[in-house]
Amino acid sequence: MSGREGPVLIVVDQDSSVPPYEQVRGQLAEMVGDGRLPVGTRLPTVRQLAADLNLAANTVARAYRELEAAGLLRTRGRHGTFVAPGRDDAMDRLQRAAADYAAQAGRLGVPPAAALALVRAALDATRPG
Repeated sequence: MSGREGPVLIVVDQDSSVPPYEQVRGQLAEMVGDGRLPVGTRLPTVRQLAADLNLAANTVARAYRELEAAGLLRTRGRHGTFVAPGRDDAMDRLQRAAADYAAQAGRLGVPPAAALALVRAALDATRPG
């Protein structure tokens, strides 16, 4: 599969306990979220991606349907499937920062309740008045 800036690879581990459609869905969602697949990027057809990944077409179709339901993709009939416009860039960046924060809290062994308390305190400190 190719994005605007070169090849974008999806790897499906047939030995994983994670179903193949979920591996495809998760990797595509990550690539959309971090900008490797920018808005407007045309994705391969279901049949083409299925052939490239040695998967059943229904497996890829399910991943595409779930991503479309989540608002990440838009299918335009015979014209193909594209990365959907209209996402909020600020929210995307904040979501990535939150994911990084959660990962760092986990690495440091900070319990979720304590990590959330730190965020609440920081938000309260930035409020005027």
